[in-house]
Amino acid sequence: MARTVPLAVLALLALLAPGLAAAPGCEYPAHRWCSSRDVAVACQVESRCPSLPRPAAAPVQLSLYYESLCPACREFLVLELFSTWLLLPEEMLNITLVPYGNAQERNVSGKLDFECQHGPEECLGNMIEACLMHEAKNFSTYFPVIFCLESGSSVTKNLEACLQIYAPELDSGRIAACVQGDTGVALMHHNAQLTEALDPPHQYVPWITINGKHTDKLQEQAEASLLELVCQLYQGEKPEACGGSKAPKIPSGCRR
Repeated sequence: MARTVPLAVLALLALLAPGLAAAPGCEYPAHRWCSSRDVAVACQVESRCPSLPRPAAAPVQLSLYYESLCPACREFLVLELFSTWLLLPEEMLNITLVPYGNAQERNVSGKLDFECQHGPEECLGNMIEACLMHEAKNFSTYFPVIFCLESGSSVTKNLEACLQIYAPELDSGRIAACVQGDTGVALMHHNAQLTEALDPPHQYVPWITINGKHTDKLQEQAEASLLELVCQLYQGEKPEACGGSKAPKIPSGCRR
């Protein structure tokens, strides 16, 4: 552990040693150089102020483009994404979920309609989860419910039970109204736009972007051990959970 040098000692060293002078234009006296990060930056003496708190590192940004009934999507969400989210502090990982995948949006007589890879039930599951996110708003509230849906026997029939366990404060009636009304359609249209805007275009699901980027290597690393990948990419202080992790191999994805 690095020793903390008292401010008075640092100030004395700065005054006595020519090599420790502050940057030209520093308007602060030596005894204040380490009083705050802003002052240390202005005087260019950050490296000599070990007691300063480290600036917060940006979280790793992960977006998951998926389908509610795709087996590979469900396994990644349940085995990798949810477990990694549980193990890491909130400030390390920021997750965006986009339930749509390989669906197709159509305009039928002036109204939007959706055709999903695994049939109408998957479209319903996608919309339930989109409406759940819309109503709950807070990620830590809706993600456990989505985990419950995706890990259970039925994505479309277990909403009430999952809400009772993980988010009893949410009104299932409001979610149902969203699914059956214009809001659900608008949410799915938005997810369609997000999915179609991917660059490169998605070829299968689950499709994972890390910090806004998708590469074959990042996809493979995320599927092999998301925890290990996030720990590797995070620039801040690593928690104990970043000791290494191996997870079951994820089956091949749902291609178009």
